[in-house]
Amino acid sequence: MEKKRILSGMRPTGRLHLGNLHGALANWVDIQNSGTYDCFYFVADWHALTSDYKDTDLIKAYSLDMVVDWLSVGLDPAKSVLFVQSEVKEHAELYLILSMITPLSWLERNPTYKEMQEELSNKDIGTFGFLGYPVLQAADIIMYKAYGVPVGVDQLPHVELTREIARRFNFLYKEIFPIPEPLLAEVPKLLGLDGRKMSKSYDNSIYLRDRGDVLRQKISSMFTDPQRMRKTDPGRPEVCNAFAFHNIYSPSSEIDEISDACRTAAIGCVECKKRLAERIADGMASTHERQDYYLNHLGDVKDIMDDGVQRASKIARLTMEQVREATKI
Repeated sequence: MEKKRILSGMRPTGRLHLGNLHGALANWVDIQNSGTYDCFYFVADWHALTSDYKDTDLIKAYSLDMVVDWLSVGLDPAKSVLFVQSEVKEHAELYLILSMITPLSWLERNPTYKEMQEELSNKDIGTFGFLGYPVLQAADIIMYKAYGVPVGVDQLPHVELTREIARRFNFLYKEIFPIPEPLLAEVPKLLGLDGRKMSKSYDNSIYLRDRGDVLRQKISSMFTDPQRMRKTDPGRPEVCNAFAFHNIYSPSSEIDEISDACRTAAIGCVECKKRLAERIADGMASTHERQDYYLNHLGDVKDIMDDGVQRASKIARLTMEQVREATKI
């Protein structure tokens, strides 16, 4: 039997950080390694244009860098199709057709539309492309007749809009597209160094490539319990951002030890963060080793991307033949 397909993507807007790793990539790797699905993961470079259309110089470099990091955390081209969105031109054709049948009101009520306008207030994003990016997202997903889309809770409205667009196409023309399911992942709550959302734009991120003194310095600057002003003050691990990282990178015995020591002021924040830096370095060691390999073999990475484009294009061409037949165009 053919495996069901899974599809997800990321915009190449800069270096990847631990928020990207634990918010999406780790789940992608788990899904891939389960052997249950055919996995398609793509570099969403056209989506990058929705907010960064004025400065496109680095999109290609970021795309290559991102695939290096994907491979470094464990995505395997023998198990997953890794490709660049803009290299499969059928995405643009399906986007155009879907945009003709998507009611404007569906896009205007997208709850993340206004949120992103506020978050990106320093950019001019009052464009058709920004309003219509969920339609391109729908084209990305249903192009491969994806059964599921791995998402966090905040992305559920996007998947629901894709489901509505797929239903509308099937109703108007012919039942071609399965209705994709959101595959919810439990995402650990990891904030940036300053306690806000980890984001490149906030300059508060721990990047996948941070190591050595850079990593130690960043961890040492991390906000902890705001009420713990002195080492002798008892701490509250449940509100400490450093402890949230310990929950991921430290062994359970050490997590319990640090929790108790923090509550009784037997350990200070400086020592706690020093130990955290060591645990993150240990946890990322194999990733850094693979990073070094792929950064020294960028030709291999480009070959992997080219192969992914060819594999994705075969499916996209078949889908668009069905779409053209259904729409009689």
